[in-house]
Order: sequence, then C-alpha cells, then structure tokens
Amino acid sequence: MKITAIGEILVDMTQTRIDENGIPHFAANPGGAPANVAVVAAKMGVESAFVGCIGEDAFGTLLRDTLLRCRVDISGLQVTPLTNTTLAVVTVDETGERSFSFYRKPGADTRIDGEQAIKAVKGTGILHFGSVSLTDPSCRDTIVNTVSAAKEDGALITYDPNYRAVLWQNEAAAMLQMRAVLPLCDIVKISDEETKLLCGEEDPRAAARKLTDMGVRLAVVTLGSKGALWRFGGQEGEVPGFKVKVADTNGAGDTFFGALLSRIAGRGGLEGLTADDLNAYVRFANKAASLTTSRPGAIPAMPTKEEVEEGLK
Repeated sequence: MKITAIGEILVDMTQTRIDENGIPHFAANPGGAPANVAVVAAKMGVESAFVGCIGEDAFGTLLRDTLLRCRVDISGLQVTPLTNTTLAVVTVDETGERSFSFYRKPGADTRIDGEQAIKAVKGTGILHFGSVSLTDPSCRDTIVNTVSAAKEDGALITYDPNYRAVLWQNEAAAMLQMRAVLPLCDIVKISDEETKLLCGEEDPRAAARKLTDMGVRLAVVTLGSKGALWRFGGQEGEVPGFKVKVADTNGAGDTFFGALLSRIAGRGGLEGLTADDLNAYVRFANKAASLTTSRPGAIPAMPTKEEVEEGLK
C-alpha cells in the first residue's frame, strides 16, 4: 500500500549552537511535516510519494535532492518561479524543545496547483496531510479538495494537526479550520499538547474517545517521553516510550506517525487490526521517534527500518 503525503516542504533553519560572541549558528535542514512523514515511510521500506511545491532556488534544489536521495517519489513535486522556498527558523532550548518563526509571506509551499495534486494522488492507498497547509486559504482549498478526491477513490486519509500559533490569525481560527477536516479522516495523530485545541479535552484518553466518536477510525495521542495511547474499534491501549538523551525533538512526531503508517500500509490497511497489532506498531513508532530525538535535525535524524528493529531487540 503506497503512502502519499501532501502539504508543506520547507527548510528548517535549525539552531545548532551559540558562539563565543553570542551569535546563534543555524543549519539548513530539510523538513516540513508531511515531507517528513513521506521520508520516514520510505526509510521504513514502504513505497512513498510527496506532493507539494518548492521555489526555483537553492533551498528548493536541496529539498528535491533530499527526497530523491531518500527514495521518495517526487512526480507530484511542483516548482514555482513566483515565490521562494519556505523557511522555518527553529530555535532550540537547553532541553531540546523548539520554537518556530516562518519566512512565508507567501512561501512556495502554499502554491500547490490543485488539478496537478489530484492527479498525483490518484490510486494511492494512504493520503497523509497536516494543518500547516490549512493556514493559507487558497492552499487550504487545494488540500481539502485533493483529500476529498482521494477519499472518494478509496484511500485511507491520515491527519496530523501540527499547531503553529504564528501561522494563524488567532486560536479560534485555528480551532475552526483544524477541526473542520476531521470528518474526512480515518486516522488522526495528535500530541498531548493539542488535545484541548482539537477536541476540547485536556485528558488524552478523553480526546481519543472524542475523535473516534466523531468518526475517526484510529485515534493516537502521543505523550512525549511517556509514549503514546491509541483507540480503535472500541478498544484502547497505552504503550510506554523509550528513554534517550534528547538532542532535538524536531521531527519526532512525524517520525512516529510515518513509522506507524508504514506498519499499517505494510499490512494493507486497518481491516482486521487487533489490539496486539496496534501495541506492536505503536511500540515500533515510539522507538523510531526516540532515535530521531537523540540526533539533531529532522529528516537527517530519521532512522531506517533496520535501526529501529535493531533497537527493539
């Protein structure tokens, strides 16, 4: 089962250190949540593709070459001469936690052509998207129309609502748009920091139940270093995480979701999925995410399937 991700691809200008003059130094790391998921799926041995837009610039070339090197199908990758490749500046504190600012007024990631996108996702088994692309009205329409077309075509729709406050007019607008797409979704992953925003529930288990009550088939809530919990078919489970020395949490949630989706794609979807299956898949995803957090950057830090399996022995 092929996994296709649609949405933003960008360069994370990630803080690496502060020199003796107090000047922060940054590395240009390929990123963007949907692109990250596509890369992880490919690293896990699953056929994957990415649909999005880059600029005609050096950063765009970096992103294209990174996807190719990671064996992601880029036949749906578009290039625009009108705007630059989007940049996200990621500063990291002493605990590895991140804060974001964006060079995106507009950015190439918002310039996805809808007709081309719908053609590119035709026949995919899983179509994945996130909420950053919903922050721009034109791009939002493209994403929703493409997701709707893929769902009608029989694809499983997966959604990761990454909340980036600086990209929304206000929290109320974010809640409205991030919740509006839930009826389209079969699998939703949220972090324990997003449960209130997306579901109106502080408690992760209550949030997972709320999502499945709304029609989501599989709801997963990540709990940081504590692991993750899931709800599917009236059953629930919680799987502990792995302790590591954190270098950078950037890309951890995307690694988790890409690894989880790779397991689901490998078995051909959700039909016949058992609690034991889910516990094993979430444990695999937890391990993959922990390996990513132990290294700096997003895509460069993501492990291979073999590394994850070796770490689980």
